[in-house]
Amino acid sequence: MHLILAQASSGGGYMQFVMLGGMILIFWLFFIRPQQKKQKEQRKFIDEIKKGDTVVTTGGIHGKIAAVEDDTVVLEVDKGLKIKFEKAAISLDASKKYATPTAAAS
Repeated sequence: MHLILAQASSGGGYMQFVMLGGMILIFWLFFIRPQQKKQKEQRKFIDEIKKGDTVVTTGGIHGKIAAVEDDTVVLEVDKGLKIKFEKAAISLDASKKYATPTAAAS
């Protein structure tokens, strides 16, 4: 009788390991992978910023890129008013939303 219980409990440990592996896989598919993809898109967007692009900063400031330096950009927010920002402060999502209505109106 004890032998049967010992075998049943060892099989249960294997199933717990499989279930844990399944949960890790689901967590990776639904949380980690999409976040990595979004970060990759953000890096690509920042690397491809060029003079004349219309963007929005993470602080909500809208403007046009006047100059691009190593890690910074100069943003023209009004005629003659320019502000220097880190490239990382440019928001991909907000810039897409900001640029979409303008492109559709043209």
